[in-house]
Amino acid sequence: MNTKKNKTLLIALPILVILVGLIIYQYGFLRIQETLSAIKEEQDAKTKTFQKYLSVIAEKPALEKKLALLMEKRKAEGSKLIEESPFSLAAANLQETVKGIILSRGGVISSERVGKEEDIFPVSNGQPPGEPKAEKRGKEPKSRQRKSEEKTRFKSVTVSFDFTALEVGALRDIIFFIETKTPYLVIKGLDCRVKNLKEPRELLVKLDVSALFGGK
Repeated sequence: MNTKKNKTLLIALPILVILVGLIIYQYGFLRIQETLSAIKEEQDAKTKTFQKYLSVIAEKPALEKKLALLMEKRKAEGSKLIEESPFSLAAANLQETVKGIILSRGGVISSERVGKEEDIFPVSNGQPPGEPKAEKRGKEPKSRQRKSEEKTRFKSVTVSFDFTALEVGALRDIIFFIETKTPYLVIKGLDCRVKNLKEPRELLVKLDVSALFGGK
């Protein structure tokens, strides 16, 4: 009996040792390995994120320079427009500007008027003003198209003056100052005639001047 028990123990002990080893390997070593692998993955992710932050920080001076250039460009483009908005303020600004030019050359104003505002849409890729691109037509909701147009469009304001110019040279100077003015002014209409045929010096002038401003 003792001999059988001893044999059984000799066989069972190695099996138990193997089983214990498998349990330790499965629930000890493998779990530790999984934990270490998860920690490594987390460290790798943090390292990649850190590298991205470093890359963004390194690009900051170039981005700031680009932003400054864009701001300067926008400022230069904005100088071509009447600054004030809405229409009433833009019209008043244009009216005072043209009035000042006329009076500075000795003109005598008899009447002045403000016309209606007009929508001006920028032309892009050969499309008619205000029209959406061909490939997008019908795909976007109308409300979205209207919002896009409201953001990109400009408006035109026109003022009209009836005045007397002292002489042809004074009228020439008035036209020159208007056409070389910043923000840009455009003469839409000009009609003049001699006030007195016996003394052909003073001129009766009708002048229409337009300018652009940002529409809202």
